[in-house]
Parts: sequence; C-alpha cells; structure tokens
Amino acid sequence: MLWRWAWLGFVFVMLMGFMVGGGEAIAALAPSQQLPIEVQVHLSNANDQLVFEPNQMTFEAGKRYKLILSNPSSMKHYFTAKDFASVIWSQKVDAGNVEIKGAISELELRPGTTAEWVFIPMKPGTYQLRCPIPGHTEAGMVGELTIAS
Repeated sequence: MLWRWAWLGFVFVMLMGFMVGGGEAIAALAPSQQLPIEVQVHLSNANDQLVFEPNQMTFEAGKRYKLILSNPSSMKHYFTAKDFASVIWSQKVDAGNVEIKGAISELELRPGTTAEWVFIPMKPGTYQLRCPIPGHTEAGMVGELTIAS
C-alpha cells in the first residue's frame, strides 16, 4: 500500500512539472535540492599577487552553486560583493567547523584558509567584486560577477 502512495506522489510531481513548463520546472520546485555547481576561486596566489583567480564569473539564475574560496597567500583577503549578495539566496557558508546561514555580503579569508558558499542567484545583472583592504582594490584585486537569466 505504501508504494502506491509513493507512486502517486511521484506522478503528482511529474504532472506539476509538465504543467508548469516541462522538466526544468521540476528543478525549479526545489532548487535547494539541486546538486551545486562547484566554482573554485582563489583570493590571491602563492606569490601574494593581489588578484582574484578567476576574476570574472558567470552564474545562471535559479541554479545552485558552491563557491569554493581559498586564500593561498600569506595575507588576509576579503571577498566583497554586496550588490551581488543582495540578489542571491545564500543557503549557507561552511568555514572551518562552522556553518553560517542567513544573509552574507562579505567573507574574510585568513592566510591558508578555505570557505564554501552555497547560494542560488536570483536577479540577472553584473556586479562588482573587490577586496576592500586598503591598497588591494587599487592594486587590481577586483572582479565581475554576472548573473545570466
């Protein structure tokens, strides 16, 4: 009997997906359940150059991403993109043994650390990325984050 209810639930979800717009709608029903697309970003490098690698990233609205941020340098750096952060849904940030939930607009990475930011972009546009430590932005530690529709 239980399998009949499971089957009916599956059929309902499939029908709703097709009614809303096909297979893509099923993913839209629960974007937080999608496997995240991983994107590696380095804040500086082993030579302590003031750069983001890569410094241009494009995300698709409605898809789930996991930014894997690492700081291989001997200095702390910030991943600051406040306008970008205001148009995404942040599911969580994992940093060390801590999981952070809620609105996030800036991450500080100390030397040799890594953090993972899981989010879903919502509003298309192009947003600025920078490290606001004095002298870092001016030296070229800037980038662009684009959300495509």
